[in-house]
Amino acid sequence: MLRTTLRILGVVALAILPLSSGAMAAPAKGGTITVATIGEPPTLDPMVSTADLVGIITQHIFETLFTFDADWNVTPLVADAMPEISADGRVYTIKIRQGLTFHDGSALDADDVVASLKRWTEVASRGKLAAGNIEAIEKLDAATIRITLKQPFAPLLALLAFNNSAAVILPSEKIAPELKDIVGSGPYMLKARVPDQYIQLVRFDGYKPREGDPNGYGGARKQYLDEIRFTPVSNPNTRVEGAVAGQYDYTDSLPVEAIDKIKAGASEPIILKPFGWPVFVMNTKEGLLSDLKLRKAVQLALNEEDMLAAAFGSTDFYALDGAMYPEGYPWRSEVGTEIYNKGDAEGAQKLLEEAGYDGQKPIRILTSRQYEFHYKMALVAAEYLKAAGFQVTLDVTDWATLTQRRADPALWDIYISHSPFLPEPALIGALAKGSPGWWDTPAKDKAVGAFNQALTQEERVKLWAGVQQVMADEVPLIKVGDFNALSAKSKALQGVTPAPWPYFWNAYVEK
Repeated sequence: MLRTTLRILGVVALAILPLSSGAMAAPAKGGTITVATIGEPPTLDPMVSTADLVGIITQHIFETLFTFDADWNVTPLVADAMPEISADGRVYTIKIRQGLTFHDGSALDADDVVASLKRWTEVASRGKLAAGNIEAIEKLDAATIRITLKQPFAPLLALLAFNNSAAVILPSEKIAPELKDIVGSGPYMLKARVPDQYIQLVRFDGYKPREGDPNGYGGARKQYLDEIRFTPVSNPNTRVEGAVAGQYDYTDSLPVEAIDKIKAGASEPIILKPFGWPVFVMNTKEGLLSDLKLRKAVQLALNEEDMLAAAFGSTDFYALDGAMYPEGYPWRSEVGTEIYNKGDAEGAQKLLEEAGYDGQKPIRILTSRQYEFHYKMALVAAEYLKAAGFQVTLDVTDWATLTQRRADPALWDIYISHSPFLPEPALIGALAKGSPGWWDTPAKDKAVGAFNQALTQEERVKLWAGVQQVMADEVPLIKVGDFNALSAKSKALQGVTPAPWPYFWNAYVEK
């Protein structure tokens, strides 16, 4: 089988994606921008969803105790400073910034933080990942909380900082299992939501930004824009044409082959390099792929190189790489990658025979054309799986429907998604027991537990290789490769920092 040479993407050691804010010369206050997104978000409750689209929108409405700076270090947001951590790594004492208010005018204090974090541990997949390690979350005074752990848990701060399945702070009196009131403390607040037309956010005049300069997702969040309007545009070609015509101020997630068309139009391309990795998530709980031998057959049958070529066309936009992190990242390990990119139909057929698969039941691949590269990979994967002896059906839906269906293990065997390269491996969705795919085995628990309890970075890097090996052995997911992402912005929109989850505080329209 022909193989392309692995293209090494340039990254700076210890950096995920530079989030340097750059200088903003005399920003103009006022104006409205329209942001074209890949579709309608399934919810505006950021705790209950791991969909990137939900995080992109709701990070403007809600805030977390911590966030990430330009170098992907955890930095305070609602918290006043980084926590005091006991010598044994079990007790975190966190001070809360004073003078913060919610969009309804109520003051934000320790009661809200404690109630919010308790809800997060109950309803959020990443909150549940932390919950098993938490002994208590309690208020010390109106401006201080304490989190006591059962044992050291290194990913805690990264989990508290992440905008996906996010530990957002809510008014305690509005907390419920199902969030009814979309009220946060962020720089913009919800004014209107018209399903399938727009989500309208307006400036929250009571917002109190941090002092200093913008710094990645952290630092000062400046409110130049009067309004941000998120508009669902599910067809990628429609997004391209809208960007070319200057219809949108920012257009997210464009097919990479459209870059020359974007350059020739009214917008400017934004390339995030390297952005992340497409992933085939396996349903380990129910159906065909609850059988490990059948998951291994899928793993052996697929040709990742052909899937990447179909999805992205040019190696300018992808790299063939089975490791969970690319070169230059501290988490980089090639452990377990020997099974990657085999395209071995004969070997897969043997595993099907051993598993007693008779071809009567199809593998159901759940995908969406709103991310066109997902769909293109699904088409190629289906042919390789058929060649190995699987019957295959494609279930093609809009993204909101996909995020709903993937929560039901009776409805799918593989769903296709993608992820940016995350600053902390524990943030990878498959490591959470409640995450769709429901990977939960003794080997996983042992490897992930050791990784999460290690106190030093050096030890954690070594233990991550062990987690990657278990992932290769048990096949809860298949990483397809590395890819770069393309978006576009109008030439008048300034102050936008390229980021995996684009944000528009600090952005302004040049007059």
